[in-house]
Amino acid sequence: MDMRTPIRKQYGWVPGALRRSLWNPEITICFGQTSPDVTGHPGSRTTSYLIAGNKTSAIDFTGSVPTDHWYIISGIDVKVPESAGAAVILGNSITDGRGSGTNRQNRWPDILAERLLKNPATRHVAVLNLGIGGNCVLRNCLGPSALDRFGRDVLRQQRVRWLIILEGINDIGQTRDSADASRVARDLIAAYGKMIDNAHAEGIMVYGATLLPFGTSFYYTDFREEARNIVNEWIRSSNRFDAVIDFDTTMQNPEDPLTIQPAAHSGDFLHPNESGYKMMGEVIDLKLFE
Repeated sequence: MDMRTPIRKQYGWVPGALRRSLWNPEITICFGQTSPDVTGHPGSRTTSYLIAGNKTSAIDFTGSVPTDHWYIISGIDVKVPESAGAAVILGNSITDGRGSGTNRQNRWPDILAERLLKNPATRHVAVLNLGIGGNCVLRNCLGPSALDRFGRDVLRQQRVRWLIILEGINDIGQTRDSADASRVARDLIAAYGKMIDNAHAEGIMVYGATLLPFGTSFYYTDFREEARNIVNEWIRSSNRFDAVIDFDTTMQNPEDPLTIQPAAHSGDFLHPNESGYKMMGEVIDLKLFE
């Protein structure tokens, strides 16, 4: 079974001329025997093509079966100049891009990456999207928790100079009652502090992103909203982060601040749509990466 798959989002954007030449790379893999367990990215919103036989040198994939998933590959290495650096985004489905367009590469990290590329002062910055749909910070939900994967996904990446953390709404959204929500809010704050300390120890600047409004979504309750406010207030006022990206304020509906703007969510009042991701990607100050 062969697979040919664009991998632009999963492996970031590379700097300068290399970034332009690898704008939408493709990788073809041929398997002899395959393991019964195959790693994949079900929410990639990018198409792979499956076909029988060894087609690694083929250009024509007529007759292949398209599937909107990625498989197997965990990284791609490129040569870059000494000035190049990477910004890691640690997140959940909102960073992974649920609600963005299939094969349109318009998640908010993609929008940010395009802006960085077009700006002469930041064209040397790559964006590494480490969002996992359904991911939690404190415990394993879908995929290992942000705390458990922090070393692999942040500290062991090459040339990481910046980190954006936008994660925690799944932890809050699964709390059972007020006491549980209060505990999770406290534990999230402690987890952010631990990640900040570990990143700072490696010379990485850490930017905290506030959790988006989620009123009317399937997660919403009053006690979960209170927990979200506690976490967002700490992100804004603790001075632990090197800077704050206030997505909460950006995405609020002025008529109902508990909800995302009507034109900016994908219908579930939790995940942005393509317009919402554009708003998120465009609100970030590029000076943070100079």
